[in-house]
Amino acid sequence: MITILIKSFNRPFYLDRCLSSIHRFVKGNYKVNILDDGTPEKYLNKIKEKYPEVNIQRSGQYHQKVKIIQENLETGKEIDGFQIPTQLWIDAVKNATDFVLVTEDDVWFTKPVDLEEITTQMKTHETALVKLGWHGNTDAFKKLDTSMISEHLNRSYPKKLFTSNRWVMDLFMHNKFKFFSLLYRLGLVDHFTQQKYWHLNSILMGVWQKDYWLYVWKDVQGRVDEKMQLRNAAVWFHEHKKNLNMVAMSREECMKTTFQSSATNSYHKSDCDFDVNYFNHLINEAWLNESFDVMQNFPQDISLSYFEKFLDKKINREEFRKWVAQFKDLYRSLGATVD
Repeated sequence: MITILIKSFNRPFYLDRCLSSIHRFVKGNYKVNILDDGTPEKYLNKIKEKYPEVNIQRSGQYHQKVKIIQENLETGKEIDGFQIPTQLWIDAVKNATDFVLVTEDDVWFTKPVDLEEITTQMKTHETALVKLGWHGNTDAFKKLDTSMISEHLNRSYPKKLFTSNRWVMDLFMHNKFKFFSLLYRLGLVDHFTQQKYWHLNSILMGVWQKDYWLYVWKDVQGRVDEKMQLRNAAVWFHEHKKNLNMVAMSREECMKTTFQSSATNSYHKSDCDFDVNYFNHLINEAWLNESFDVMQNFPQDISLSYFEKFLDKKINREEFRKWVAQFKDLYRSLGATVD
């Protein structure tokens, strides 16, 4: 048995796609828990009606977040996307099975995967994290030992990665006492150095040994703090670096995410006259009324032209396309395959 945890916020149409892909492709004995932070009740009721076997857990801020979504629609007041329900997630992982898949509502499976077999191999090889997706970024493999562990897994071991104890990694990640700046002036690091530590972490597409996930999220409270996560991951790796199988990846990439939508405007600031919150509202309503097909163009992302069929006059289609292009350009610059 493995627990699948899906973080969710106000995009039930993508959540539906995620759940449908699980039914289609995931093998093994599993249970699904949705960790929701404010999706309006009418949408969650429809999800529960369609997938009665899933368990929906709501955050302590759920009702407040529902009000914030409504206030945004009525007044345009921005939603703070950096406020996250870490306690809900931590409690869910603590109460989960020893191995847990942690994903989000805008992620879906694209190929068959046997999660029970993967967790069996994780136990055998003492693997703490298996990545099932990497945005098609094969350039990152050049910095990794990706030799085969088993029929289903390749190791994902960083060839050169500075790690140390918690105190030193805290200086390094947060530039305390100008530690990182000093290393930069000495030519030992650059602006891309900290990105390498993402080899040890997975926000969207990872099967975790739950103790490792809990360690990575240690001290992260209520706000997005990626440097804290990377510090913790580096410390764990430092303590287990003799294990070449600590981090692995599936032999084939079998999960994808969208580069055409976001839960709020917080993460992808742009100069475009486009409100992703209102966009999500329109698609949510079309989905609720059963006129929106969440599996359109599957297993690729939903077509831009299909989304546009459901937009009203308040959304300028050219601005929407420009916003999506900027979103994709950002991740393309980081090595992701976005089309």
